[in-house]
Amino acid sequence: MMNGEPSGPAPPDRGSAIVTMGLERAFGDFTAVDAVDLNVGRGELYSLLGPNGAGKTTTIRMLCCLLRPTGGSAEVGGHDTQTDPMAVKRVIAVSPQETAIAEHLNAWENLSLMARLHGLDVRATRERSERLLEMLGLATRAGERAKKYSGGMKRRLSIAMALVSDPEILFLDEPTLGLDPQSRRGLWEHIAGLKGEITILLTTHYLEEADALADRIAVMDEGRIVAEGTPGELKALVPEGRVTILEADLTDSAVDALRDRFGSARRREGGAEIDDLDVSLDAVVDVLRPMGIAVRSVYRTQVTLDDVFVHLTGKELRE
Repeated sequence: MMNGEPSGPAPPDRGSAIVTMGLERAFGDFTAVDAVDLNVGRGELYSLLGPNGAGKTTTIRMLCCLLRPTGGSAEVGGHDTQTDPMAVKRVIAVSPQETAIAEHLNAWENLSLMARLHGLDVRATRERSERLLEMLGLATRAGERAKKYSGGMKRRLSIAMALVSDPEILFLDEPTLGLDPQSRRGLWEHIAGLKGEITILLTTHYLEEADALADRIAVMDEGRIVAEGTPGELKALVPEGRVTILEADLTDSAVDALRDRFGSARRREGGAEIDDLDVSLDAVVDVLRPMGIAVRSVYRTQVTLDDVFVHLTGKELRE
């Protein structure tokens, strides 16, 4: 799918954990998910990247059998989500956007509660809880009530609760939403530690998150997948793989003038970005000098997933 046009997934095989074909969900006249094709390999960390309202959470809800599709089909763990939802639910776990923990309980108690819901005996509950609390950095404070935890600790506990059933497939829906940058990066380390152990489908609108964690990324916009690939493959979609950055105090008319001259220019904090590798300082000055605008610097930088999203959709992905 490297030309930015959606294409069908590979046929389901033993290596596929999640397969969808033409998956759709409409709410009245509004189509939230539009003909989505996915093929997520076993053990892969796959990310759905897109802004709020792109259809990511609706897609996950259909894959978790919480919402019936209005078109297409989906298989999760080799089971059809519409004809065999109970089999799907036996092999999956979900850590939702809303941190689903009981704050009046401590970490041990939260994990024990989830374990009982899945029918685990006392020994298995203890062994899995110890392993998860250690792995997610919660062991030293496992006896404290969760209401005393930071936002990052609560998210880690939510993920531990999803993992206590030892699922084959884990859905992480915006796992770092609302966290400060330091907590977000800390959680990334723990999520990265799960890679290869289980299949993970992660939704996010944080570009840096998808870039840091995902084996492959599907870029979603307005319910459709507009491109799919590894982070490196997606960045290669931007011409020359680099952009030119200029630093200047720009007016809207100045940005328009740059766009007229170079074919692609968009505003960024402190200046603008141009999808053209051969932009020189002299050429930029020639455009802006008649407008009385001084250019502080012009330099080239490696393309980011933000550049990819703009290139594919014509819009910026805001955090």
